[in-house]
Amino acid sequence: MDFNFLSGLLASPWNLLLSLVDISIVAYLIYRILGLISGTRAEQLLRGLLLLLVFSVLASYLNLAMITWLVEKLWIVFAITLPIVFQPELRRLLEQIGRGSFFSGHHLQWDPEAMHNVLAEVSSAAGLLSRNRMGALMILTRETGIGEHAASGVLLDAVVSSSLLVNVFWPNSPLHDGAAVIAGGRLQRAACFLPLSDNPNLSLRLGTRHRAGLGISEISDALAVIVSEETGQISLARKDS
Repeated sequence: MDFNFLSGLLASPWNLLLSLVDISIVAYLIYRILGLISGTRAEQLLRGLLLLLVFSVLASYLNLAMITWLVEKLWIVFAITLPIVFQPELRRLLEQIGRGSFFSGHHLQWDPEAMHNVLAEVSSAAGLLSRNRMGALMILTRETGIGEHAASGVLLDAVVSSSLLVNVFWPNSPLHDGAAVIAGGRLQRAACFLPLSDNPNLSLRLGTRHRAGLGISEISDALAVIVSEETGQISLARKDS
């Protein structure tokens, strides 16, 4: 670091204070952004980019000309595609800034006791729905967030109970289409539209509800509880570890 710069800081307490404030603000913004993408696919992509950056520095240091050239071309491609890939997270960031919730630090956390109660209520609701042949799709989020998909539904933010879940999926009710998303021990949203699995090996007998449950389990670690409307069968979809 420049000696004159350090001398200027030591000579002026005001400049030192401003520099500390500047660094603190930048550090907090980085912390909040990392918190925003924590538990989402963006976090995994960011880790991949950091590994690629380390690989790029090593290739340049070792004078690996071909690899360095290839990595440089990859960075150009990433510069174009990253805004598209991170579009849901960027939209969510701007929405939080607009609502003033970006600086609130609110995160949904699973409490162990709440998790036990939620599982009991979901199991009870699945049994009731199965016996009455009412189709349902209930999503329990874990570490990987699905905020961009849950945002398509209706906000509830209610205590999870079997009676509420049964009423959500009651035929012809306003919320029976789509999925119910449970996060942080609460029923956050209902009537959510989820991405369908495009696995070509799936049976043609599987309907939209099952394909949506499989689809969300393919892109996250969420648990999908699916109740078939035709047979009443209860299925569980999760990503293989």
